[in-house]
Amino acid sequence: MNGGSRARGALALACVLAVAPLPATAARADSIRDQQQWALDAINAPAAWQTTRGHGVTVAVLDTGVDPTHPDLAGAVRRGTDFVGMGAEPGDPEWAAHGTAMAGIIAGRGHGAGRDSGIIGVAPEATVLPVRVLLEDDDPQRDEAREARSGALADGIRWAADQGADVINLSLGDDSESAHPDPAEDAAVRYALARGAVVVASAGNGGERGDPVSYPAGYPGVIAVAAVDRGGRPAEFSTRRWYATVCAPGKDVIVADPDREYYTGWGTSAAAAFVSGSAALLLAAHPELTPAQVRDLLASTAQDPPREGRNDAIGSGTVDPAAAIEAAAGLTGRPLEPAAGPHGAEYFGPGPREDDAGSGGTAWLAPVSGGIGVLLLGASGALLTGRIARRRGGLRPQEARPDHPPR
Repeated sequence: MNGGSRARGALALACVLAVAPLPATAARADSIRDQQQWALDAINAPAAWQTTRGHGVTVAVLDTGVDPTHPDLAGAVRRGTDFVGMGAEPGDPEWAAHGTAMAGIIAGRGHGAGRDSGIIGVAPEATVLPVRVLLEDDDPQRDEAREARSGALADGIRWAADQGADVINLSLGDDSESAHPDPAEDAAVRYALARGAVVVASAGNGGERGDPVSYPAGYPGVIAVAAVDRGGRPAEFSTRRWYATVCAPGKDVIVADPDREYYTGWGTSAAAAFVSGSAALLLAAHPELTPAQVRDLLASTAQDPPREGRNDAIGSGTVDPAAAIEAAAGLTGRPLEPAAGPHGAEYFGPGPREDDAGSGGTAWLAPVSGGIGVLLLGASGALLTGRIARRRGGLRPQEARPDHPPR
């Protein structure tokens, strides 16, 4: 076991995949594929599969752990590592629910005859590298881990890059009142980008509470992902900020769980996972691309772009890996190019604007107080606004907002 989860003092970070059990008559594995198909169609994944299904690409899932024994992930999960070192273990009800859900969206392979049952991921031939950097929201040791551990996210990003991850999925974040850019995470993101890893993160679920800035989504170079519904409309909960690069489905998404049940959920965590899978498809088809090129291609080929080209609600539009693969033909990889500003050559974005001062965006160019220390990932979780609801218990009241319950 390696060192642990980010100390946060009194900060509270909710595991943000709000989900509800599917009706018993609809939860049969052989019906799951039909229910999830709309999201795959929304990002044009089947068209991309005519070229590649992600073979040869590794996606690191920095999360609560991934269940490698889940039938839909059989053969898809590499041996990973644990930077928390405490909390629930395999077989416990509080273990790896969120991370397994994200891994299924990214690289689920289905199961049964012809693998035509269960979850199929965006990149079903990609490999998942699980990196445990936080605990599930209902883990009994969550508070203890929050007090005792520090550095998990930064360490996990660096470790994943060193293991050769092509894409790093961060369906997690901090958008609390104390959220701020942290030097350790910032440096880790730049390190991963410099080693050729594409970094994808959830935009945040603060759309109904003032759109607070969320990190790591706010770090330059990160592909930050907003959420849309079945109609392609911005989800009401999805944070609207300068860093939104693209969007992807984040409502009525079907996810797998270690308990072998399937659930429907909502949140920007799921949206980020769809984009990580899309990046994996693009890199499988064009492995020479740099992280900057991947980001530019996904943005420039997105479907249904806003009239103004991009906006804070959906970025440049809904990700379309098939269009990105086609647009990448003829491109060659290029060295990292210096960006304007103080951040250095590994950055590919401008960072927060000066007028984003109100919600945590002010701290980019200011020194971070040493007394605050490294505060990002306490032991809770990924940006999806709630905890995965199990048959053994529903969403916690403070996590399921009554005005927009999971559907």
